[in-house]
Amino acid sequence: MIYPDLRGKTALISGGAKRIGAACALALAGAGADIVLHYHRSQEESQKTAELITSKGVKAWTVKADLESEQETRDLFDKAVELSGGIDILVNSASIFPAGTIDAFTWEDLEQNLKINTWAPLVLSRLFAAQKHFSGLADPPEAEQLGNIVNLLDTRITDNDKEHAAYALSKRSLFSLTRMLSIACAPAVKVNAIAPGLILPPPGKNEAFLDKLRHTNPMRRVGRLEDISSALLFLISNSFISGQVIFVDGGRRIRGSMYGV
Repeated sequence: MIYPDLRGKTALISGGAKRIGAACALALAGAGADIVLHYHRSQEESQKTAELITSKGVKAWTVKADLESEQETRDLFDKAVELSGGIDILVNSASIFPAGTIDAFTWEDLEQNLKINTWAPLVLSRLFAAQKHFSGLADPPEAEQLGNIVNLLDTRITDNDKEHAAYALSKRSLFSLTRMLSIACAPAVKVNAIAPGLILPPPGKNEAFLDKLRHTNPMRRVGRLEDISSALLFLISNSFISGQVIFVDGGRRIRGSMYGV
């Protein structure tokens, strides 16, 4: 894996305690960035991930927040800035993934998905772009001054996931927000996204769940966490990519609907 030099930078990772969020946090720490880890209920996992981060010779802080609450989301960002002095990289990884079919999910279900999976990333992105160290930069700013926002989507935004309808709507909204924010936050901040495919089993499932789905992508493989984190490092290191979505899915989106449909 090729690491950009992120020494002197600080990243805030929502949902950074475990799974993909933790992999992103560790990759950025490996490149030299200090890390603010957000968690909600995963305090023990956040402490373990923070210990792994500090073992790389960088700083780590953990901050608890319920992203369903806009005030706690705002407080999360303010606390992250207070602890670190300023945020240079924002990774919106936290999400919920509840089951719910198109004919059964309620407004309350959709509202919860939108609050956590769409609105919280927007609130954090607004606060991130409004930081003082992004104002007054030359137009265009130097590459090393650029801020980076990376949103975690889902390869299933390209087709129909009838088993997680409210979730799918929220992730499609985040996809649209990624493109809108790439314009609104320019030229000081780049905004991109990663859409994972078959990487980890859902909570409560095991590796056998993934093995049964290998055939759903042309590469007939299960992806690795390193495949996500390397895409993250690439997006951050490239100063001329914004508004882009990298699908890390083994080509699954090309073949179309094959699971959750």
